[in-house]
Amino acid sequence: MELTRLLSQVRYEVIQGTVHTPAEGVTNDTRDLKRGDVYVCIAGYGTDGHGFVPEAVEKGAWVIVAEKEITCPPGVTVIRVSDTRWALAAMSAAARGYPAEHLRVIGITGTKGKTTTAWMLRDILRMEEGACGLVGTVETDTGLRRFQSTRTTPESCQLMKYFQEMREAGIASAVMEVSSQALKLERTACIPFRMGIFTNLGEDHIGPGEHDSMEEYRRCKHLLFLQCETGLGNIDDPCYGEIFDRTGCRRVTFGTGEGAKWRAVKIKEETRGGRIGMSFEIEGREGTFFIPLPGRYNVYNALAAAAAAFELGARGETVRKALSRVRVPGRMELVSSSGGRTIFLDYAHNAMSLSCALSTLRGFARGRLIVLFGCGGNRSRQRRREMGETAGRMADETFITSDNPREERPEDIIADIVEGMRRTEGTYTVIPDRREAIRCALERSGSGDVVLVAGKGHETYQEIQGVRYPMDDRETILDALRGEKDG
Repeated sequence: MELTRLLSQVRYEVIQGTVHTPAEGVTNDTRDLKRGDVYVCIAGYGTDGHGFVPEAVEKGAWVIVAEKEITCPPGVTVIRVSDTRWALAAMSAAARGYPAEHLRVIGITGTKGKTTTAWMLRDILRMEEGACGLVGTVETDTGLRRFQSTRTTPESCQLMKYFQEMREAGIASAVMEVSSQALKLERTACIPFRMGIFTNLGEDHIGPGEHDSMEEYRRCKHLLFLQCETGLGNIDDPCYGEIFDRTGCRRVTFGTGEGAKWRAVKIKEETRGGRIGMSFEIEGREGTFFIPLPGRYNVYNALAAAAAAFELGARGETVRKALSRVRVPGRMELVSSSGGRTIFLDYAHNAMSLSCALSTLRGFARGRLIVLFGCGGNRSRQRRREMGETAGRMADETFITSDNPREERPEDIIADIVEGMRRTEGTYTVIPDRREAIRCALERSGSGDVVLVAGKGHETYQEIQGVRYPMDDRETILDALRGEKDG
């Protein structure tokens, strides 16, 4: 493909060379670069892609796209643009033949509920259509391959590759989680979303490397609804109006109030086939819907998925059957109910999610409610204090441990959590070693108690100083339980 075709949607200036040159592919990562590719320099939080130009040239890049002044040997075309992130998205879409335009792409954004809603909707559409693509926090499924994701929303060049694979697999619809960071950094630019879904908005992701303020965070969520045909929003959320203000998309609402087009009623806790969950009805639809996940907030997730599916033409029986079978790794996952106590695993990694999880599980505890969690490094310190305060107010006993400390010292992160905990009268124990903390929390639990191991959910690693070490909370819990039996 000639470079001019890749640049068809980009404003650019030729600094060196010619645009009448062949270009094989587009990437912003020199590790993925092949001879003849276009290398796009992205200035990130930790590293600046402009500094990798010599490596890109050495590996065979014929074209360099940059925002800053760079030096390249003769024979390499240099293109300057004002925004390399936008250029990466536009050029990647062109290089892959605009695959998203041939798919029905549904994007989901919100502070919490993205993963659960995405899995629910994917399961419904897969049952309805035979196949459905997925891009999200837990995994990516293109129809040709299925693998564990490394971030909620990947770079635009990767996204277009996944969409191309979905087309090749004959998939008609793709469900994807859209993080505020992805919207801020234009990873989802050039995707014509058939539908955008707004779950909720809470104060989170404010701090270094994330968002400067709540206003910026809200504004980034709003961006999704500027590039979708239909916007499906939680009308019960206080930020609904601001998210959809001046968007121009067709608006559809869901919720539990009378103003919602898709309204859940007769909501109650229920156990079916030994699975704890929730049942509800949807006004205008026959029958009861059941989800094997506890918590009223999961009804909102299920309602969002059901409403989206109905808007897309799915049958009621398909929606009902798919929701009744849904299983989302690390989201209110029941790990064990032996010995009279109940142990749950959940990804709750901010105060809003932790509060929802604890309030839900309080109803199942005949005895004490015990929670174990840590907080991620290189993230908002305020989040740590808020989670500590939430646990102190809502749990009977808290175990504070390490999560993914990344480049920070675990003890510094724990100190921030403890600061929030001390605003309450909550009882807590600090055990930095996560495996030891889980073992101790289970030892201290008894009949009638509910234990929530929070923060990592589906993750099977612990990131320390740039290295991911094996760490699976589910396996650690099961190992500890086996140890109790052997003892």
